[in-house]
Amino acid sequence: MDKASAMRAVIIENLKSGTWPVGHRLPTERALSEQFSISRSTVRRTLSELKEEGLISQRVGSGTYANAPSGLAQAETLLRTEVLATSPAELMAARLVLEPAIAALVVQHGTPSDFAAMQHACDEAEAATSFEAFEVWDAQLHELMAKATHNVFIEKVFLLMTAARSQATWGALKRKSLTPERRAAYQIEHREIVEALRDRDSVRAMDAVRRHLLHVRDNLLG
Repeated sequence: MDKASAMRAVIIENLKSGTWPVGHRLPTERALSEQFSISRSTVRRTLSELKEEGLISQRVGSGTYANAPSGLAQAETLLRTEVLATSPAELMAARLVLEPAIAALVVQHGTPSDFAAMQHACDEAEAATSFEAFEVWDAQLHELMAKATHNVFIEKVFLLMTAARSQATWGALKRKSLTPERRAAYQIEHREIVEALRDRDSVRAMDAVRRHLLHVRDNLLG
């Protein structure tokens, strides 16, 4: 689990357990940044996600406060807990169903700025000098695709898949399987996906995503 996910898990646990009751003022962004050794921008993004989920509220000039857990927020928390127990095989099966469909929606709703962001993610992944940096930009590309659907429900579902990818088992498998040759092949496949999306060719985009995921699955799971 990465540091941002760890911070999120601690906050949710404090809210669920009543350690931080309704109306409790959360630590400042600076304090959370220092506690979990992450940037304030990462803290801010995570808090924004929790706010969207209804778990906290933010008051300008005052701070961040615990909300009463709604039924939806409780369901999302439970679902996220279950997702973290998902096996790599289950995750890949789900991705093979969902991500080609996401590509079709991107063809319909993606904007030039969406495609430029994907291109940037490809550039950064190719320039990465470590496994960790490559993984960050690899995940970012797929996340940008979900955001380019401009469909909030799809984005929420994809966040759950991202949470599943943060588990230690997935990371160990990916690290073991990612040879320089495979990384080079993934980079080519990423470019093919982005080009098909930018060309608004749904058939080619869906096929490129499916071929890429099958390649990843075979390398991860054999």
